[in-house]
Amino acid sequence: MTSAQSFDRPARLRLGVNIDHVATIRNARGGDHPDPVRAAEIVAAVGGDGITAHLREDRRHIRDADVARIQAATNLPLNFEMAATEEMLDFALRHKPHAACIVPEKREERTTEGGLDAAGLHNQLAPIVARLSDAGIRVSLFIEPDARQIEAAMRLNAPVVEFHTGRYAQLDGEARAVELRRLEDAAALAWKNGIEPHAGHGLTYDNVVPIAAIPQLAELNIGHYLIGEAIFTGLDVAVQKMRALMDEARGWS
Repeated sequence: MTSAQSFDRPARLRLGVNIDHVATIRNARGGDHPDPVRAAEIVAAVGGDGITAHLREDRRHIRDADVARIQAATNLPLNFEMAATEEMLDFALRHKPHAACIVPEKREERTTEGGLDAAGLHNQLAPIVARLSDAGIRVSLFIEPDARQIEAAMRLNAPVVEFHTGRYAQLDGEARAVELRRLEDAAALAWKNGIEPHAGHGLTYDNVVPIAAIPQLAELNIGHYLIGEAIFTGLDVAVQKMRALMDEARGWS
């Protein structure tokens, strides 16, 4: 990444697929079906660029054993979403995923409700970021598109930030346009300061194109929507359709 790169034709945007909710369906009845590893293999076969999996404190979807099995099943990089706890740090250091995305986590939430307060949690995050980085794991911080949080990521020496797009996804009309501009400004600021910007949460076929068109973004991580669409069309078709929309937004179609 260099600030001199031209965005006349932005680089092809990477698609990471979060397979947590394959495990949610499996865990609803117990047993081994459907297997999130099979989902990872399908994503790899149809051109996905990475696998995202969040090992939660309560193990509501991905289980400990799933992580190593996912890593062994494909050559795609694993983006390991984790809370900023000693338990998850130790797990990440044992399994050495390609990347670790530190996310806020509350036991009672249905899904991640917002970005990490990297500024307010600096002292808690600093040793975790340092230990992950020292182990060769690429650290990402899941944050709101806010200058204060980007500045905190810079102080923490995090090479990547992932912007929470949940607010954008919930809005419409002029309010959505305002939030889109906020995301555009945040991506430009991160890039300018040497941080690779990613984005994700709540993205669908209907709202992904304006996000994918932000030239500084390098990766989108999308999960729940694709797993939901897979019920009706198959995961391969769902991933390919999202991939096509992202490529269209970047002029790669």
